[in-house]
Amino acid sequence: MNRRALALCGAAVSVAALVPAAPSAAAPAAPAAPPAIRWSDCATKAHPTLQCGTVEVPLDHARPDGRRITLALSRVPHTAPTSQGPLLVNPGGPGGSGLSLAGHVATALPEEVAGQYDVIGFDPRGVGRSRPALDCRPGHFAAVRPPSLPLTRAGERANTDRAAAFAAACGERHGDLLPHLDTRSAARDLDVIRAALGAPRISYLGYSYGTYLGAVYAKLFPERVRRLALDSAVDPDGVWYTNNLAQDYAFEDRHRAFLAWVARHDAVYGLGTDPAVVEGAWSRMLSAVAADPAAGTVGAAELEDTFLPGGYYDGYWPRLATAFAAYAKDGESAPLVAAYRALAEGDASGDNGYSVYTAVQCRDAGWPRRWSQWRADAWRVHAKAPFLAWNNTWYNAPCASWPVPALAPPDVTNAAIPPALILQATGDAATPYEGAVSLHRKLRGSSLVVEEGGGNHGVTLGGNDCLDQHLARYLADGTVPSGSGTGEADATCAPLPEPRPAVVKATTRAVPERSDGQALHGLLPRHG
Repeated sequence: MNRRALALCGAAVSVAALVPAAPSAAAPAAPAAPPAIRWSDCATKAHPTLQCGTVEVPLDHARPDGRRITLALSRVPHTAPTSQGPLLVNPGGPGGSGLSLAGHVATALPEEVAGQYDVIGFDPRGVGRSRPALDCRPGHFAAVRPPSLPLTRAGERANTDRAAAFAAACGERHGDLLPHLDTRSAARDLDVIRAALGAPRISYLGYSYGTYLGAVYAKLFPERVRRLALDSAVDPDGVWYTNNLAQDYAFEDRHRAFLAWVARHDAVYGLGTDPAVVEGAWSRMLSAVAADPAAGTVGAAELEDTFLPGGYYDGYWPRLATAFAAYAKDGESAPLVAAYRALAEGDASGDNGYSVYTAVQCRDAGWPRRWSQWRADAWRVHAKAPFLAWNNTWYNAPCASWPVPALAPPDVTNAAIPPALILQATGDAATPYEGAVSLHRKLRGSSLVVEEGGGNHGVTLGGNDCLDQHLARYLADGTVPSGSGTGEADATCAPLPEPRPAVVKATTRAVPERSDGQALHGLLPRHG
């Protein structure tokens, strides 16, 4: 933790170099109460009571009688005689669809707890089945992209041009929407959903970016919060440029943890018993596909995308190690291409999710406008964290030329809500541990439960009974563990064991072990 804290300090950004932040808008006028939601059956085999509906919200909450947009909702109704009201759930992103998450949460929670809630999933504005839905530049992630590492000026120019083209396309296709795609607007949407449900207060479970959305909602509407559970917390002080630099260091740690795991299981994968030797094999594979993409499909950027989900969830490690070994030892491309198609290949849903991701993050807060700063920061981070530094830079680079000015992030410090529950793994790469500690201090009276030594992103309802029990107790009656009050953990849980090594066939869509974790992480975004 101390080494990463030093890295975070080293990633500090000059405020003067960022996009000038627009002043926060005055609080919008209260809109008229929305009509009650009309629910229809959309049951699945796994979730036979699932229902679907929609609600209209103002595009601009400062003009509640102006243009309306539509949000798609899902619901698993309560079954207990007495209801605790709605539990809204969000998988993160920004840009993640929450419609399927409602069914998972309702199934994964103990029946006696889930039965007390109407579990509500939703697609935030611009996402999935909500209308209008964003798609700035279809096929933006189609293979094969330029390599992430800009070894030549031409290579760098190819990627800067690509990022600028995405930003320009977003402005051309969705210029009317972009000023209203931000976390504050999404948080105000939650309150429209609350009103349409006829609930005086809501409970909320958010993962990843969903923790920030929940914290902003609680800041805007503290009197509307019943329970607030936040899993894998965004650092509210780093939104968003600094947080992305911090991610790079944390993903380097997770990538090295994966390489060390491969080395420990040399009997299965045969890439060497020394992590440094395995790392050398990784570097050679990266160079090889940069020069000659595997099966004409997986180049260097696609390879990084394929292995990135392993930094979110170690349940993917056996599949990734199988593909790695097959290519590095035998030159076989099929397992690598299969892993890419299963974990990273772009599609229409991915195009939509990325469009909303960029729209929200670029609008939420200031980003550097001088490319020289992006370049200098990326090379500095790459020196210590080469796995993701440049890939992540290009992922966020549209914000360097975003066509809509940035807002100023809100201060989410809050002493006006009931005790919140924050759950976090110490080795989480996408939302590093320090951010959870920061949020814990800002949400007065909150409780922080830590998976000590865990490295996955999204830790509840994924198979860790200790963490799940804390969440279930909290949702049942508001119980939170009480620790030292120093800003660190109030309770700790042991991590799940590392996955067992296995050779995964290229035709296998899911690794058969850890079914709870597979189910959860199939619903959470794998980038962002």
